[in-house]
Formats: sequence, structure tokens, C-alpha cells
Amino acid sequence: MNLLRKILFPLAIKYGFITSIRNFLFDKGVLNSYTFDLPIIAVGNLSVGGTGKSPQIEYLIRLLLDKYKVATLSRGYKRQSQGFILADSSSNAALIGDEPFQFHQKFQTIQVAVDADRKNGIEQLLSQPIKPEVILLDDAYQHRKVKAGFYILLTSYGDLYSDDFMLPTGNLRESRSGAKRANIVVVTKCPPDLSVEEQNQISDKLKLSSTQELYFSRIEYDEFVYAKNKKIKITEIHDTDKLLLAGIAKPEPFFAYLKSANELCLTYPDHHHFDEKDILDIINKSQNKIIITTEKDYVRLKGKIPGEKLFYLPIRSSFLSGSDNFDKNILNYVGTSTRNS
Repeated sequence: MNLLRKILFPLAIKYGFITSIRNFLFDKGVLNSYTFDLPIIAVGNLSVGGTGKSPQIEYLIRLLLDKYKVATLSRGYKRQSQGFILADSSSNAALIGDEPFQFHQKFQTIQVAVDADRKNGIEQLLSQPIKPEVILLDDAYQHRKVKAGFYILLTSYGDLYSDDFMLPTGNLRESRSGAKRANIVVVTKCPPDLSVEEQNQISDKLKLSSTQELYFSRIEYDEFVYAKNKKIKITEIHDTDKLLLAGIAKPEPFFAYLKSANELCLTYPDHHHFDEKDILDIINKSQNKIIITTEKDYVRLKGKIPGEKLFYLPIRSSFLSGSDNFDKNILNYVGTSTRNS
């Protein structure tokens, strides 16, 4: 923890007190939480950024899309627009945000919407000619104006919310006690060989209730990198001259997976908007090299860098164990809620 964060400790105490009062008022019904007559799953975290929400949302989309009319609703972080927008053929990353645009491009049969006001966003989705049967709320754990029917809380391995503290001293958006609202907690970005003993140690730290379930997941990288009209196997690119580029919260694993000795890695802030100066700098530094970036960055760079030069590496979330039980929990909730509605 750096010195400035330590100095700001009194502000962290104040911020924690304010968020605790807010949660108390929602818990007691003094502040209204709105419910809707369809299954709503909220995916989020207690800390700021970097827990792997997008891969988890995509996991849920794949699980549900063949059985239900699925919609995702995000705020569209750093988008250059306001209000409710339902993605269509004219949408781009600047209009709806990089992660929603990624969902829209990958899953053509679902509805992808953005709105900072989740209540209004849900109402707008339900007013569409084709109404969703299940809505996935992206990064909405603290958005208590809407009460979801099912909550999935993510926390990163090596950066557990139980070891963290309130902003600005730590990275927590609300007190650790907020974890009690979760139906399921997923420890993300785990090593693939995480032992049962260490899983038990983490479980002891998190202190979940008997009604909550705990799972451990990892990031699984694709075997190929993809360009507009080409793909290259990962095993073939290690000896290829390349420039690696990432504008995500925690890019180190991405670089580690692809990097060979002495290769240039360019790092940008999370959700960075690449301007003309950035693009010129990237092209000049890449020279005769290919450029490999993350899937989230690709949707912002596409069309700005020659298509044959720009590649991206897809990722997926996969569970170390218990995926069948996780799937069953989600399908049972959605199926029961759909029948009841």
C-alpha cells in the first residue's frame, strides 16, 4: 500500500460508513429496490475492476442462449453516449462501450443493451417487440435500485475482497459484508493447479454462509490468435516478431502467455480510447511486426489498424471443478423463475 493511500485512510473510513448506511437503508426497505417478473442475474464484485466479469458473463450467455431469449444490460463504461441504447448493426465500441460491443459481435442472437440506470434499462428491454426471457446485469452488484433474483460475486485469486479495504486506501467499493448478498461467490483467475488445501484456506478466509456456494475458476486462453481474415496457432507465434498491446485492468497474465524474450509490450489504461496519436505510435513501434491485443482492445482498435496486421487472443472462464453443479444452479433458477412468471 503506497503512502498516499495510507494518508487517505480517514476518507476510507468515511466512505465505508456512507456505503454501509446506504446498504442498510436498502436492506430495511427505506430505499426502494425494484423487482421484475423475469429472471435477472447480476454479476459483479466488491472491488474496482479486474475480476473477470466479461468472461463470466460470456459463460452465462453460452449456458443460456440455446434455451432462452437472453439480454445483457451494462452501463457501457466510458462510452461516448448517454441513456438507453440497444445494440444493432450500426453500433460500435465508442457508442455502447467495448465490453457490450464485444458481446454484441460474438453472440448475434442475444440482445445487448446499455443504460447507467438499470431500472430504466430493464423497462426499455421489456418494451421491445421481442422481450428477453432472462437478463444478465453486468457489473451491477452495487446497483441496488434493482433487486436481481440471483447474484454472482467475483473476487480475484491473490486479491481477495477479504484481504482488501475500502477506497481510497484499498480497492473495495463497499464493505466486505456486502458479500452476504451473493448466492454464489467465484474466485477467478486461479492457477489451474490450485490445490484443494489452498481452496479450503481461501474458503476459510471468505467465511461464506451455509446458503452460499463457492467456486474457483481460471482464465483459459484460446489456441489461436485471430485477425480479420486469418488465424495463427499460438505455438507458431512464439518465434514471430510481434508487438503485444493491452488496455485492461491487469494485463500481466496476457503478456506472460504470449511474450517471448525482448518483445515490446504496450500498456494502456483500462477501457482506453485510442486516439490518432496512439494509433500512429502503435504503428510506428510495430514496424514489420504483427500486433496482438486482447479481445476487448480489439473491438476499439478494429478499423484503425490494418486488418491483416491486428490480431486478438480470445479468453474463456472455466471452473477448476464443480461446473456441472454451477450450471445446474443457474438453470434451476432461470427455469423456475421463468415458469413462475
